[in-house]
Amino acid sequence: MNHLKNALTDKLETMFGVQNLPSPVAGGSSLFFNGIEFAHFHNDFELDLKLTRKIISQQQLRHPTNSKFHPKRSMNSQWIELKYENLEDVDRVVELVKLAIRQLPGSPPRTRK
Repeated sequence: MNHLKNALTDKLETMFGVQNLPSPVAGGSSLFFNGIEFAHFHNDFELDLKLTRKIISQQQLRHPTNSKFHPKRSMNSQWIELKYENLEDVDRVVELVKLAIRQLPGSPPRTRK
């Protein structure tokens, strides 16, 4: 595992209820909240995250046109592939994971800043 994936998983595992476990599908690992998979790693530089179509649109995220893992994924999918190449990207992915968790059953209440 590279230092960016380590940094990402370290930050995510400190969140309430998030676990990084072996993927039930094929190789790699997945992220779970209260036993529900909401993300999985394609490799050390890419996370596939279930966000909802509404959040993907609000965050102005775009499905990659050159996806190796989901080349036929609908542009209306609730899943989005997120690449991270530096620590700033890792922090952005952490914020998107927080949004994803808020959409799951049993998620912690939203806190005000």
